[in-house]
Amino acid sequence: MSGVGPHPKTVDLLNFLHTLAAVALLSAPLLAGSARAAPPNFIEFESGHVRPIAMSPSKTQLFAVNTPNATLEIFNVTPQGLVFQARVPVGLEPVAVAARNNGEVWVVNHLSDSVSVVTLVGIPHVVRTLLVGDEPRDIVFAGSTGRAFITTAHRGQQRTDPSIAGVEGAGDPQMTTSSVPRADVWVFDPDHLGTTLGGTPVRIMTFFTDTPRALAVSPDGNTVFVAGFKTGNQTSIVNEGRICTGFNTNQPCWLSDLSISPGGHLGPATDASGEPAPEVGMIVKYNNAHRHWEDELGRNWDNSIRFSLPDTDVFAVDANSLSQTASFAHIGTTLFNMVVNPASGHLYVSNTEAVNNVRFEGPGTFAGHTVQGHLAEARVTVISGATVTPRHLNKHINYAKLAGSSGFDPTAKDHSLATPLDMAVTRDGTTLYVAAFGSSKIGVFNTTELENDTFDPTVDSANYIPVSGGGPSGIVLDEPRQRLYVMTRFDDAVKVIDLATKQQIAALPLPNPESASVVQGRPMLYDATRFSGNGEASCSSCHIFGDNDDLSWDLGNPDATVTKNPTPINESNPLILAVGETMFGVKTPLNGSGKVDDFHPMKGPMTTQTLRGLTNSGAMHWRGDRSNGFFGIDPFNENLSFNNFIVAFQGLVGSVDQPSAAQMQGFTDFQLQVVPPPNPVRSLDNSLTASQQRGHDFYFGPHPSDGFNVPGIGLILGTTTFTCNGCHALDPSQGKFGASKNDSFEGIEQVFKIPHLRNLYTKVGMFGMPAIPGDNPGNNVNQGAQIRGSGFQHDGTVDTLFRFLQAQVFNPRSRVGFAGGDPQRRDVEQFLLAFDTDLAPIVGQQVTLDASNAAMVGPRIDLLIARARTLFASQVLGPGATECDLVARGVVGGHAVTFALRGGMFTPDDGGPAVSDAALRALAAVDGQQITYTCLPPGWPH
Repeated sequence: MSGVGPHPKTVDLLNFLHTLAAVALLSAPLLAGSARAAPPNFIEFESGHVRPIAMSPSKTQLFAVNTPNATLEIFNVTPQGLVFQARVPVGLEPVAVAARNNGEVWVVNHLSDSVSVVTLVGIPHVVRTLLVGDEPRDIVFAGSTGRAFITTAHRGQQRTDPSIAGVEGAGDPQMTTSSVPRADVWVFDPDHLGTTLGGTPVRIMTFFTDTPRALAVSPDGNTVFVAGFKTGNQTSIVNEGRICTGFNTNQPCWLSDLSISPGGHLGPATDASGEPAPEVGMIVKYNNAHRHWEDELGRNWDNSIRFSLPDTDVFAVDANSLSQTASFAHIGTTLFNMVVNPASGHLYVSNTEAVNNVRFEGPGTFAGHTVQGHLAEARVTVISGATVTPRHLNKHINYAKLAGSSGFDPTAKDHSLATPLDMAVTRDGTTLYVAAFGSSKIGVFNTTELENDTFDPTVDSANYIPVSGGGPSGIVLDEPRQRLYVMTRFDDAVKVIDLATKQQIAALPLPNPESASVVQGRPMLYDATRFSGNGEASCSSCHIFGDNDDLSWDLGNPDATVTKNPTPINESNPLILAVGETMFGVKTPLNGSGKVDDFHPMKGPMTTQTLRGLTNSGAMHWRGDRSNGFFGIDPFNENLSFNNFIVAFQGLVGSVDQPSAAQMQGFTDFQLQVVPPPNPVRSLDNSLTASQQRGHDFYFGPHPSDGFNVPGIGLILGTTTFTCNGCHALDPSQGKFGASKNDSFEGIEQVFKIPHLRNLYTKVGMFGMPAIPGDNPGNNVNQGAQIRGSGFQHDGTVDTLFRFLQAQVFNPRSRVGFAGGDPQRRDVEQFLLAFDTDLAPIVGQQVTLDASNAAMVGPRIDLLIARARTLFASQVLGPGATECDLVARGVVGGHAVTFALRGGMFTPDDGGPAVSDAALRALAAVDGQQITYTCLPPGWPH
């Protein structure tokens, strides 16, 4: 070992333990799958930045999270500029950082479900790892004692860990229970973190919205503001079975539960060429003035929406008493960041407001309307007292003028800001800076003009600050030096802006292990400066950080034409299909035309699908209709399918032109590398609970879950009847996670591709559904306030997985269905919520060993080692992969060292000899030599 000499006791201990190393190696069990193929060099997750950059209270140091590198970058702020000081390994996918004081920084690790407590004394390193709920996003310090507040999803393995069973708010997340708040904030006392495995929170507070994201603190430090993330906009979906047959909107009808439907489908009844449209569901929006669920015609659909959506988005918390003091509704659809004006105390919330209640992409010629180019308005919402005032940052845009049409202004995009994220306000409260992630700009606003809505983007945009690299995600204001520090995610760098000249004067690139194809292709997802007619819309307007927006959209195109479905279709035999249609009570022609292999352009409402995990998926879209498109036809080629999305740049995003074939291939190459995170419902040792195991056994068992007896054909497994796995094949070694290469008729008005099941746990939150044909009735009464307006199935109309399993096709009959009734359905529901993903649950998990906690954290280290030696089937990782690569990091003998578990021994990166497990643990017994163990994805750079 080199550098400053180690502590004398450390030398003695190492000499002794190295002597025993050979013996330890001989006695250690061999690493499972020692002859393994090389896994990928890097796994891309595409986690969204929240607070990626911060300054020390003394203004002498700058901290930036390096998300792909899993490190904290530390810079000294000098008269000559930023000077790199140190790089500290933290958890996976760090997205937020906050300085507790001049000697300590906390980093939020989105994928590791942890917070790294980093000391700045001596060699900066992690001294404690706090374990929190799933996907933590932000952190602030507030209150008289400087408590730490951390946002997380209302789920995750640590939530139910026995070590915090006595903490208020911990325990069962109740994922199958109605009206449960699902935004958690973990509160810690930094001076008393406790002696439990991952720290003992003072409390886990929960708020009535979906998964939270941003936090902010009042000027006096005594109020914390908590914001949900994808909080919705009071839209929901009426199931097709609740709409009268046909397209007469003025003719009511009786429904099966003896309630009245106000009329037929909205139409048009055909596409522009006269092909009959399928009769589909319908998006409705709650009208707060009328107090009714209404469609675009103003018809009342209260009978068909059996819940309410309070749409509470932001909450105020007393940081000392830990009590909620206020809530604020209708802030926006997707909330990104918050900042408090230090002079007025007004709260600013950056957000976008989705326009998913408007139907159709394309030119809107035949239907008379389109959502093209008007997907989600970029806004800053002002909260002053109890008053909520949204301000559209791009109010100069004339959405009625489509790109390329007469009267369209191609210069409008020059004044636009897309995807507003982080913000900063000057000390006097007069100027607001906004990082526009999709515009490569920093918006600059006079706060009085913003609040009074007197700003003019066409004039004020002259003050916007261009930033190189793309994707500005975080900003820090350094007023004494007249500097603005900006994190840019596209190129993974820190930029320095001179506020006097509004010019970038320095760029500090960070080490980035991502492939060139990821870096080059990423802007295609977010950038609104190139392929957006008005500079506001992009693919990420709906696919937030490459995921989804938890909304349904009706993006049919009446001006397009019917195409053919090349994908094999289960139950496409005419006789089988006819029996199925009769059994399900289908009253209208399948796909509109009655032809099983038609893709009609008017497809109806569909929930936004995630763009994560697309590799091995074959045809894309809910119907698989991207299998037939611009670049050709292939039912099994996901590369072609994604490339076929090229038409969306003009038809939906609203670009004057479309990308080149090379640009679209670059987008495809990037997106196909992004994978979903590990399942936070699954136990860390990858085992199943008793209920999940019973569900698993039924899922993989020989007993068919659905099907029907066709005269002359009967019950034939794989033809007229299927097991769960027979449709939704689960084979991780082949990249199959429920998605089939086939389409299927499922009693719905169209044929759909069999989808993957990896992210079902993220769709929990809508409870309440009326009776519909084809489903067993039960619990159809209004369920009261909920946090989400969409649920499961292609259009989001099914509220729970349990309800989905109540489809009559699953009813027990001769040799088919849930013979075990509802208890068996509940077991399958539990297994589906814990469904396998590309990565093992242990990936990202961490723990820090120090001189005092060996007894508490020892079993967790044992678990990490065991999982690192356990074979794991994953097509993404390749054959012979284990669940994770285990590394251990710390400052040993005066310098930073990373140890990697290889063949039963831990090999250091400084050229020193490998040490045994016991030897490594013994190093942490020396004060100041904390060792942090982390399970990395197999193949990741160490």
